[in-house]
Amino acid sequence: MIEHLKIRKASLLLSIVLMLVTGCEKYLDVKPDKKIATPEKLSDLEGMLDYYGQLNARYPQAAEISADNYYLNDAGWASSSELHQNYYLWQKYDLNPADWNFPYENIYVSNVILETLPQINYPLSENTRANQIKGGALLLRGYFYLALVQLFAPVYHEATAGNDLGIPIRHSSEVNEPSVRATVRENYNQIIKDLEQAIPLLPALPHASYKHRASRAAAYGTLARTYLIMQKYSEAGLYADSCLQLNSTLMDYNTISTTSTIPFRQFNDEVVYDTKTTAPSALAQTRAKVDEALYQSYQLNDLRRTIFFRLNTDGSKAFKGNYTGLGTAAMFTGIATDEMYLIRAEAYARAGRKEMALADLNSLLVKRFKTGTYNLATALDAQEALDLVLRERRKELVFRTLRWSDLRRLNKEPRYRVDLIRTINGIAYELKHDSDRYTLQISAEVINRTGMPQNP
Repeated sequence: MIEHLKIRKASLLLSIVLMLVTGCEKYLDVKPDKKIATPEKLSDLEGMLDYYGQLNARYPQAAEISADNYYLNDAGWASSSELHQNYYLWQKYDLNPADWNFPYENIYVSNVILETLPQINYPLSENTRANQIKGGALLLRGYFYLALVQLFAPVYHEATAGNDLGIPIRHSSEVNEPSVRATVRENYNQIIKDLEQAIPLLPALPHASYKHRASRAAAYGTLARTYLIMQKYSEAGLYADSCLQLNSTLMDYNTISTTSTIPFRQFNDEVVYDTKTTAPSALAQTRAKVDEALYQSYQLNDLRRTIFFRLNTDGSKAFKGNYTGLGTAAMFTGIATDEMYLIRAEAYARAGRKEMALADLNSLLVKRFKTGTYNLATALDAQEALDLVLRERRKELVFRTLRWSDLRRLNKEPRYRVDLIRTINGIAYELKHDSDRYTLQISAEVINRTGMPQNP
C-alpha cells in the first residue's frame, strides 16, 4: 500500500511536469514554476519512470498507419481521422502534433530525472537504486529519439548522415532552450550514447510482472534495432546476441489459443521491454484489412495464420495477434526475443554465415508451426538465407511499427526495394521507393514556434 502511494505521488508529479512542458511550449501568459513539480526522493523518480500510461503507452502511430501490412476500403478510409487519412495516402500533412509531442514529453521527463537525481541526498547503500533510475532515464530518452527519427528524419545513409537534417536533441529540461535540428549522424550518435551509458547501470532483466521497466536486455535490444536501422549489421547482430544471452525464450505457439480474440497476454515470455501505441482509428479491426498477399504467405500449418489473424464476414482478414494483451488497435512496439532472433539471423546472413542464420531462423519457426509439421529451412547460399530471413521478419513482426523502418532501409537495396500503391475512391496513390514521403512533415505548430526548417 505504501509503495502504491509513492507511485501515485510520483505519477502526480509527472503529470504536473508534462503539463508544465506543454504549457511552456504553448507560451502561456503565465508560465508555471517548475519547482512545484520537483521530485524530492528516489522513490519519486522511480514512480515517474513507472508511469506506464504516459511513458510506455504513447509510442508514435504514424509508422504503422503508413506501412503496407493492411489496406482500407473507401468506407474505412472515410471513417478514419483526417490525420490518419493523410498518413495512409502518404500525403504532405503537418497537423500531427501527437507523434512529435509524446516522444518529446518523454525525453523531457528523462531530462528532469537526470538533472534531479544528483540533487537528491541518499545513503551510499542506495547507489544501485540510483544507478538504475539513471539508466532507466537514459534508456527512455534514447528509445524515443529512435522512434522520432524513423518518422521525421531521413533514413540513415553513411555518406550523407553528417549533412542530412534530423531532429532536435534536447540536452536539458529547460523549455526555453532554442530548438535546432541536429544532423542525422548526431541523432544516432546521441541514441547510441544514451543506450551504451544505460547498460552498466541497469539490472540484467526486469521482474516478469514489470516489463515496462528498463533493463540491460532492453538496452541491448534497442541498440540492436538501432544498428539494424543504420544498416550496420555486424553491430546489430552483436547486440541482439547480447540481449539473447540474457533472455532467449520463445513461446511455443502450439500452447497459444488459435480461436482467442486476444491470444497473447501482456508481458508474455518473449517481451523484453513493453511499449505500445495508443489505438489509431485507421487500424481498428473493423477498418484495417490485412494485405491479402501477406496473409497468403503464411503456410497452412503455420500457427501464426490463425493466431495473428481472424476472418471477417466479407472474407477479408483482421489482425488480432498483438503482444499488448489488448483487443484494441494499440500496437505493441517494444523489444521482444523474436525480433532479436531475426536481427541476429539477418546479421549472420549478411556476413555470409549461412548455417548460423538458418539455425536462428529454424529456432524461431519450429515454435510457430503445428507440432511435427515444420520442415527445417535450407538455403543454397547466404543470399538465399537472407531472403528467407527477411521474408519471415515481415511475417513475424507484423503490426509492430517495424515495417516502416524496414521499408526505409531496404529500399536502399535494389533487390528488396518496393513501390507501394493504395487506391481510394478510384484514385491510385503511389509511394515510390525513393520518395521523400518516407520522411514525414513536422507539426506546423512546432515549425511556426521554433522557425526550424520543414521537411520536404
